[in-house]
Amino acid sequence: MNLKHFIGGKWVGAEVGDVFTVRSPVTGEVLYTVARGSREDARRAIDAASEAQDYVRSMPVYERARLLHRAAEIISSRREALARELSIEQGKPYATEALPEIDETAENFRIAAEDIKRLDGKVMPSRDKNKLILLRYEPYGVFSVITPWNYPYLIPSEYIAPAFAAGNTVVFKPSSYVVGSAARLVECLEEAGFPPGSVNLVFSDGDLSGREEVGDEMVVSDKVAGVVLTGHTSTGELVSRRAGMKKLLLECGGMGPLIVLDDSDIARAARATAISSFTNAGQVCCAAERIIVHERVYSGFVNALVEEAKRWRLGHPLDESTLIGPMNNEPTARKVDEHIRDGVEKGARILLGGGRARGFSTDLYYQPTVVVDVTPDMLFNRDETFGPVAAVMRGSNDEEILELANSTIYGLQAAVFTRDISRAFKFVDQVRAGQVLVNESTLYWEPQEPFGGLGGKKSGIGRLGGVYTVYEMTNLKTTVIDTS
Repeated sequence: MNLKHFIGGKWVGAEVGDVFTVRSPVTGEVLYTVARGSREDARRAIDAASEAQDYVRSMPVYERARLLHRAAEIISSRREALARELSIEQGKPYATEALPEIDETAENFRIAAEDIKRLDGKVMPSRDKNKLILLRYEPYGVFSVITPWNYPYLIPSEYIAPAFAAGNTVVFKPSSYVVGSAARLVECLEEAGFPPGSVNLVFSDGDLSGREEVGDEMVVSDKVAGVVLTGHTSTGELVSRRAGMKKLLLECGGMGPLIVLDDSDIARAARATAISSFTNAGQVCCAAERIIVHERVYSGFVNALVEEAKRWRLGHPLDESTLIGPMNNEPTARKVDEHIRDGVEKGARILLGGGRARGFSTDLYYQPTVVVDVTPDMLFNRDETFGPVAAVMRGSNDEEILELANSTIYGLQAAVFTRDISRAFKFVDQVRAGQVLVNESTLYWEPQEPFGGLGGKKSGIGRLGGVYTVYEMTNLKTTVIDTS
């Protein structure tokens, strides 16, 4: 299938006429031949978004909300077809992960539609009896939306829906690995009646070639008011340097500790750890990258975790019995290889899995892996593994566990398991993360809650989720009127 850019309400080829191909991690087959974007293509998309800005901004809020609800209806009506294509392109299991992703994508459009209808301003008191101080929200203008490959529908919807709801226009660049999902999502918006130029789509082969003209232009252009991105911390830092004074919303890396204290429900903690480590083949920013267990329950927890991990059946994502599919791409799989090799060389032990599975159509099917006796000097503790690996280390007491939990540049999401409410709040207060969950998987999140990295860490800037994204994508304007 051939994929083109979507610019100004039309599907168009690349300015230079070049293409690249995308293969399925499931079968290895070529799925798409894609228009390779250039800096000029990005400029065309930015121009289209800029030209549409005044019209979108002037649309009644209820009209934008109507289009968002219509988009949600179309996405929901196609959920099975979209989920199947998602599974083949990204690798996640159809029944347990792809279908829920499509459902939550539709819900994000509904949430944005309702949030914007209830976004009210404020009248502030004044020290002057003749002054009226009004606060109201208004759109920034053009937003560049740059998204990764692990949630090809969900993450774009978290940005595009609130951006449009607030009256902004969008230039959207997905990862090179999931171009088909991006095109399908934009098709739904086109059918819903989104105005031409309100959402533009430009493809880039940057993930494959290392060349990133499209993304760079989307960040540096003077016509772009804001940049939103979900991606690795190194990408977020590059965007921050290149964007200058633009509005930024960045959701970046996580090394979220999952902490198991000695008074925990071990069976519950082990189940949650397996979910945190193996969902989406571990390719989640808030996966349980570091599992820190009190030494008194270390052995019992490890045994329970191994048994839980054995239940995660690796297989073809369209097989309903599959709980974990292939990893999405070779560079990420190689990184998992490297982290496991480094850990073993430094004394870690593999209790389950430990490498790529044989007998599948591609080399991207990775065994659910449990590694124990992990130490702070290993790569497991220095950068995201981003694969189906549960890396377990021990702590001798609460203080050491807290020290281990906070010994990272990241601060996205953490979890702690304990039966003691006082102990729970101690860890909630002292773990340096944007979100801390108690007796729950590190993956738990609801679409209306604010999500993002802790200030001073390298997990991002701002808050994503529900009306909090709308706040990030609007200017708070103050008006003072003299009534005398």
